[in-house]
Amino acid sequence: MEESTAYAKKYIEEVLAFFGLNLAVEAEVDEEVIQIDIPSTHLNNHLIGPNATTLRALQGLLATALNHQGYAHYRINLDVAGYKKQRLERLAGRAGPWIQEVKDSGQPKELSPMNPAERRLIHRLAADNGLTSDSAGVGRDRHVVIRPLD
Repeated sequence: MEESTAYAKKYIEEVLAFFGLNLAVEAEVDEEVIQIDIPSTHLNNHLIGPNATTLRALQGLLATALNHQGYAHYRINLDVAGYKKQRLERLAGRAGPWIQEVKDSGQPKELSPMNPAERRLIHRLAADNGLTSDSAGVGRDRHVVIRPLD
């Protein structure tokens, strides 16, 4: 895993250098996930893109590069200036009332579509609060349904 992490770090630094950003990115392994953190720059908005599409594209590009080099498949999490981390923290704060609503009403609650990392967070929070959850829908419409335990 160290080799794949080092390759991922070097690869992203080279992609950034192509755009004129000579940055040292942070790379570490956390629970079988290669975490790459790009520090804040004047190009944050461009690196993240609208609705984080550029960030997701860079992450996908990195995953493909690792796969083509023959490295074992690991989940990749690429973040720019803590954007994803802050987004997950805000989502965790918003999840409290949703969880309480399900507990109080005893009825399932369907949430808006979310990306996989956001869905994982909601599943964990629901389980931590004695509820169950599952994902429904396909593609961009994939969302979480929080349910009371039967």
